[in-house]
Amino acid sequence: MFAKKKSTPDVSSIKPVERVTSVLGPGISWKGDLRGKGGVRIEGALEGEVAVRGLVTIGETGRVTCKVLKAGTVIVAGSVSGQIVAEKLEIRATGRVYGDVIIQSISTNEGAFLRGKVTMEEKIDLSDLPGDEPDKLEQPAEENGRQEME
Repeated sequence: MFAKKKSTPDVSSIKPVERVTSVLGPGISWKGDLRGKGGVRIEGALEGEVAVRGLVTIGETGRVTCKVLKAGTVIVAGSVSGQIVAEKLEIRATGRVYGDVIIQSISTNEGAFLRGKVTMEEKIDLSDLPGDEPDKLEQPAEENGRQEME
């Protein structure tokens, strides 16, 4: 009579748990762009653009300097200098963000720091991020712009 109805969530609306598939370890410095899919954990120093379809975690020892860091989810426990564009942003107690953020949702822990403008959008366009297409390596340029035929 008073039994609760069990509601089953719509399976199509459940996102898989994001996980880290690549790590830039402490003591490592990287200068250049970082693009891909999956999850990335940064514990070292990175200078360059970041575009990742998935999770980007900046650990407590991580330092990112970029014009734009764009990802599905960004967790900051270290520091980011530059704009962040993400569906979800979490700034932990040790996290420092110096730059504007454009996000769908944000959460901060006590002690977190953000210096910049926050713009919340109903939907973040991530269509320009690397997707599910096969990985492609650039082919070396042909010598003198032509290919030898045999």
